[in-house]
Amino acid sequence: MKDFRSIVAMALLALAVPAFAQTAAPPAPAQSVAWSSLSPQQQKLLGPYSGQWQSMPAERQAALARGSQRWIAMPPEQRAAARDRFQQWHALPPERRVMLRERLERFRALPPDEQRAVRDNFHRFQSLPPERRAMLRQRWQRATPAERQRMIERTRARRARPMIEHRRD
Repeated sequence: MKDFRSIVAMALLALAVPAFAQTAAPPAPAQSVAWSSLSPQQQKLLGPYSGQWQSMPAERQAALARGSQRWIAMPPEQRAAARDRFQQWHALPPERRVMLRERLERFRALPPDEQRAVRDNFHRFQSLPPERRAMLRQRWQRATPAERQRMIERTRARRARPMIEHRRD
């Protein structure tokens, strides 16, 4: 009887393993975008890619198609600002671009509430007078890693206190 139960248990486990092993379905692969499906404006904008469009990965085609749609929909002043940012990006040394990409990935990995805190801190910093920002930047750059960690902890502790206590500082 014991052997029979063991065999039944093993059979049930063997049948259940595929159910436990299932993971979320992988995202659907991007569909290839036919050059002819792009609007004339998109084709003009993406003209430099026309010769290699068919050999591009579907993900790249889809990203370029989405980006061209966004670009076309932008008002001229937004396009000018985007063009300036793009030029600034390309003017950066490659190692600086790598560092910025890594920071962006770390930021995206943060929980939403921590992302919000980072954004709030950035906006608070940007609202300071330029002299105060320069002074804080210098203080940060001169600080050792241990001093930087203490600065971060003091700032977090200050922000965690109720507003009434905060005003007494």
